[in-house]
Amino acid sequence: MLGNQDEHVYAVIMAGGIGKDLWPASRKRMPKQFAGLFRSESMIFRTVRRIGAIVPSDRIFIVTSNAGKLQIERCLQNFPLQNVIVEPGIRNTAPCVALATAYIRKLDPEAVTVVLPSDHLVHDELAFTEIVREGIAVAAENTGLVTIGIKPDRPETEYGYIQAAGELKPSRPFQLGSEFRLYRVKTFAEKPDLHTAAQFLESSDFFWNSGVFIWHVDAITREFERSMPDLYKDMLHIYENIGTAAESKVIEDVYSWIHPISIDYGIMEKAETVFVIEGEFGWSDLGSWDEVMKASQEKLTGGGEQDDAKIVRIDCNNLFIRKPEEKVVCAIGVCDLIVVDTNDALLLCAKGESHRVVDAVDTLRRENLEEFL
Repeated sequence: MLGNQDEHVYAVIMAGGIGKDLWPASRKRMPKQFAGLFRSESMIFRTVRRIGAIVPSDRIFIVTSNAGKLQIERCLQNFPLQNVIVEPGIRNTAPCVALATAYIRKLDPEAVTVVLPSDHLVHDELAFTEIVREGIAVAAENTGLVTIGIKPDRPETEYGYIQAAGELKPSRPFQLGSEFRLYRVKTFAEKPDLHTAAQFLESSDFFWNSGVFIWHVDAITREFERSMPDLYKDMLHIYENIGTAAESKVIEDVYSWIHPISIDYGIMEKAETVFVIEGEFGWSDLGSWDEVMKASQEKLTGGGEQDDAKIVRIDCNNLFIRKPEEKVVCAIGVCDLIVVDTNDALLLCAKGESHRVVDAVDTLRRENLEEFL
């Protein structure tokens, strides 16, 4: 398959989340991947463009909700809507991957699939493309699952981690040179506390989990059968009914009983053979306003958030402001603060505390203020 692998490469973009960590910019009606988080382009637009350097649009699939499909029509006007796979409900990433795998396996039993989130930031898109191509070559051998790990530069508590078991010599030369490093994965670790994250950083054999996965459809199907047999049977049921009059009803039924579970916990942590390729391409999962603030300060966003002429700062330090374009804001003597202003909601958050935005969202829900979510 290595000689003609490009024609068997597909991409799956997971775009079903709500992103309540980035409230109030991210809402149920407009999740962060569609919201134009950095003004100029939506995150899903950037993601499709990025993977489009490797995979043609007719082999890119987006898994989202019914509401998400409407947003795709708005912000990806040239995207083939027949490649939008609608989930009847949010069930985390393992069911999402299983559903997409059923569709792609139906189309091409020799497919190698790149699975990636819709809302992550990648600064160096060329480096990302090169690393993904190497991952495709490894995955095409159909011996295991491949993921991309990011070398940590700080003890981060909001990311998952991957522990490498030792560097491997590839069974064939890397396609694009010898600068890429391949490892066998020893274990996956959930978000750690600060002390544990510091230990991970000191050990030098841990990577941040980028959430990018690459595999042959046979390899991931085997792992579903071995580690999640019930979901595997549901996936087969969907597979058998794709293209029939019962397709939508079968998917609705399956989603009425399956339980939410992540692909990391359901499959990756239990898989027999997993490889990780070290990646350096200016990555962030933008899972909190602190992450958005950091990316903006490092000028990774391309959005000019902190260069807005209508924001006046006098004696301010570590101040992030996101506001409607037409509004003027003056800040005086303010430090370590995140301000997110929308037409109907305002967030004021101390730097380092944005992980608690979820608590605020939950409080609004309890107070029957759903219209602001």
